[in-house]
Amino acid sequence: MLAGPLEGVKILEMAGLGPAPFCAMMLADHGADVIRVDRPQRDGGVRAFEHRDVLNRSRRGIALDLKSAAGVEVLRDLARGADGLIEGFRPGVMERLGLGPDVLLEDNPKLVYGRMTGWGQTGPLASTAGHDINYIAMSGVLDMLGRAGSKPTPPINLVGDFGGGGMLLAFGMVSAILQARSSGEGQVVDCSMLEGSALLSSMIWGFRAQGRWPGERGHNFLDTGAPFYEVYECADGRHVAIGALEPAFYAELLRGLGLADDAAFDTQNDVSAWELMKVKLAAAFKTCPREHWCAVFAGTDACFAPVLTTAEAAAHPHNTARDSFIDVDGVAQPAPAPRWSKTPAATPRLLRDPAQHGVDILRELGYAGTRILELQAAGIVG
Repeated sequence: MLAGPLEGVKILEMAGLGPAPFCAMMLADHGADVIRVDRPQRDGGVRAFEHRDVLNRSRRGIALDLKSAAGVEVLRDLARGADGLIEGFRPGVMERLGLGPDVLLEDNPKLVYGRMTGWGQTGPLASTAGHDINYIAMSGVLDMLGRAGSKPTPPINLVGDFGGGGMLLAFGMVSAILQARSSGEGQVVDCSMLEGSALLSSMIWGFRAQGRWPGERGHNFLDTGAPFYEVYECADGRHVAIGALEPAFYAELLRGLGLADDAAFDTQNDVSAWELMKVKLAAAFKTCPREHWCAVFAGTDACFAPVLTTAEAAAHPHNTARDSFIDVDGVAQPAPAPRWSKTPAATPRLLRDPAQHGVDILRELGYAGTRILELQAAGIVG
């Protein structure tokens, strides 16, 4: 099994999409033994599975027919020896399978039962379908994202599914497992992407309370309102990102652009001057290609960075020096993070088939070879 600070932790993952697999990947990357439970097909195989899916790395897999009593019993046997279970179904699905928290916590009182949904387990919208864009719309986050005069811009599905969903559930699972190990009592972790995305915006709520965030999209100092926290196009059509918030960094930016003596930039935080400052900064960056500006600002504190494509990011000298991106079986992907000084994570491995470890997993449970063959013959185990 993988090394890492979570070595010795055992997690069951009910196969799904997006945030729950990301949570499982986070735990598995750092040493937890995560067993992904998938569904067999009627012909005894498994449903379509893409082994190049980075989110499915670093765990083992078994395919179980949970519509059968025998399959449910296998899952309960697995849960009896697990520290936690992760599921991302609509509320009530696991209960209808006979695998709700009441059942599994009775079997294993120390089990942490992680539930990942968009709206939460309760409330008027709990059983309603939705996706990241809907959850961050309802949390107030989507309204903050975008430029002045434009409609809100969804940040792909990074805020709801991953930051406010899978990563928050990973934190919840580890926290509850620590508590269960000291108290002997497990519990349910109800992780809502709506609430998780709202939590990510806590600093903005603080700024609003302090009167530092008027609230209108695209007019504030972190949302492209400020000229010194913006993206600019260069002569070659590529872009650079500027984050020169502090006066010393702002001065570095102006020196690099040859604008230190331009009176238009004398009052950095004069909102009435921001529009003119943006025009001048845009014109300055447009005079030269991106690599020119990379050379100008190399080693400075101007809070400058080129806007890189994914391919460029993987090849950038800083990222290669730290192995920030890795190649696993020919698939480029982000490396596990964060870094640990004493218990570093091992190199991830891709899960090629959700059923590939089924026999080993059943043997570990103490199932006899004849019983495993019976389960396979009946299509209970893929």
